[in-house]
Amino acid sequence: MADPKPGNAAPAKKAATGAYTPSGVSPNRRARRSYTIRLWAVRHSRFLEWFYSRFADMFLLLHPLWKALGYDRVETPITFVERNVKGLLFDCRMCGQCVLSSTGMSCPMNCPKQLRNGPCGGVRANGNCEVEPDMPCVWVKAWEGSRNMVKGDAIMNVQKPVNQSLRETSSWLRVTAQAAEAREVAANKDA
Repeated sequence: MADPKPGNAAPAKKAATGAYTPSGVSPNRRARRSYTIRLWAVRHSRFLEWFYSRFADMFLLLHPLWKALGYDRVETPITFVERNVKGLLFDCRMCGQCVLSSTGMSCPMNCPKQLRNGPCGGVRANGNCEVEPDMPCVWVKAWEGSRNMVKGDAIMNVQKPVNQSLRETSSWLRVTAQAAEAREVAANKDA
């Protein structure tokens, strides 16, 4: 009888070949450096919340400039800056619908399952991910970060599913345009 082929039927033989390594089960493994910076962002979520609030106000003040230049024209350079800044601090995946201020400065798109409304049922006892055992669960860290924030209860808000057509676009510009539109509607209503 021939040797069984490696697979689920022969896990011991497969493990002996080194093919099975629990710490590397995901094709989306990230460098340890990214974890370190991402965990720093969660630990300092209150400061980052304060900073982002000022940053968003400044971006809103620049709305007339963005409008004059054209949002389409400034999309590429702003997206470049956003990708690099948020990529460094939060290991951002540029989904285009940023919810960092609602998730304790822990990006839910870093979850290997890309869950946007809380953890799966497979969080390990040590708080690590079931898919990437060496990585802390994004949602455990989100909860920890949200407890530091002034508006930390925003983590309880249900997030909409990701609109894939907005991937690789600037959420900063989108939020600014929406805030400016809401401000103009409120001003017109009062007039």
